[in-house]
Amino acid sequence: MPTTAPSRVAVAIVEDDAGFLDALRQAVQGAADLRLTGVAVTRADGLALLDGPPANVLLVDLGLPDGSGIDIIRAAAQRWPECSILVSSGFGDEAHVMRSIEAGAAGYLLKDSAPVRIVDEIRSVAAGGSPISPIIARQILLRFRDRGTEVAISPQSPPQGDTGPARAGAHEEAPSLLSPREREVLALITKGFTSVEVARMLDLSHFTVRTFVRRIYSKLEVTSKAEAIYEARTLGLLNS
Repeated sequence: MPTTAPSRVAVAIVEDDAGFLDALRQAVQGAADLRLTGVAVTRADGLALLDGPPANVLLVDLGLPDGSGIDIIRAAAQRWPECSILVSSGFGDEAHVMRSIEAGAAGYLLKDSAPVRIVDEIRSVAAGGSPISPIIARQILLRFRDRGTEVAISPQSPPQGDTGPARAGAHEEAPSLLSPREREVLALITKGFTSVEVARMLDLSHFTVRTFVRRIYSKLEVTSKAEAIYEARTLGLLNS
């Protein structure tokens, strides 16, 4: 009996470095499970690319000659909601990283990664992962560790056992913070299911699940599953 070949992951690239773009193009086109569907070298061309058929993965550089790639990330999150967005940039500072994640990026890689490695990370983000260069991950961890320390020593922090007006208000708004579907997705992820498994259980594409996860992170103002679970439990959105 004939079998149906698995569909290949559609990849679009926004990159202005000609040499790096050529290497990426060759790496993607040389992968049997990927197909290159679009290329842009400027912010304007990147935004115009979003008028075409959506890709499964969008690889975006931030430092473009006519503006920031973050504008493309933000637009893609709205116009290609099922697309997983992966940053490939020379900017490794916290500001660019956090702005990219807040705009809708699911992963962040520095350009010191070889094109072949980036192809592996394209597969990862397409499967529901969130690849991040180790040095970037360390920055994020340090940021939240420091933020937790500041909260712990702050003289304005409410006494233990006292939630205070701000937290009480957050609890009152919590039920409407996430949609029923978002809470359903978060509950399944909390139980340890991957995005692919959640998609199968809810009869959705895993790209749609990734979109729900990005929205959950944005609404809870977090950047990881562990933080999302902690914040959701703090707000009463999940059972202990």
